[in-house]
Amino acid sequence: MNILQIKSSARGAASHSSAIADDLVLRLRLGHPHARLTLRDLNATPHPVLDEAALGALFTPAANRTPEQAARVALDDALIAEIEAADVVVIGVPMYNFAVPAQLKNWIDAITRVGVTFRYTEKGSEGLLKGKTVYAVLARGGKYRDTPADSQVPYLKTIFSFLGITDLRFVYAEGLNMGEQAAHDALTSAHQQIEEAVAA
Repeated sequence: MNILQIKSSARGAASHSSAIADDLVLRLRLGHPHARLTLRDLNATPHPVLDEAALGALFTPAANRTPEQAARVALDDALIAEIEAADVVVIGVPMYNFAVPAQLKNWIDAITRVGVTFRYTEKGSEGLLKGKTVYAVLARGGKYRDTPADSQVPYLKTIFSFLGITDLRFVYAEGLNMGEQAAHDALTSAHQQIEEAVAA
């Protein structure tokens, strides 16, 4: 098993989403002692935003790219290679202003490339990252699960399904900013959900 872990929290070592994701990875490795882990910490090494220069580089044929354009595309290529090689992806997803962190959005933009991770056919789009499992650890200060305020889950389901990944499993840690008891309950519940998600 090849495991790719994505950390997207700006809180570093204080991150709940990263800590719970670490525990999930540990649980996976207990069942697969020889699993290989690749860690991508988007806070420690932020990925650049998809801007005009990046789009220009991506839409320029490889043979015609400037050295700067080639270097920019290579940054995205590295992230694509990591997820292509992964059997399992574990993503820490804190909620920032009801959305995913900007650094996670930059990663998603980098791995979503036509002709590489998805393609268009006469029948519509086809995701090319098939046969993978994604675990998303959702850490929230409040409680938003199954409410209209939760924009993260629909977005993640849409983008990963678009890329061909339909085995998407969620672990929720909610109410982390609602008092000490609520935070304790949230973390206890998250660890119970890890066992259920891994066993599914």
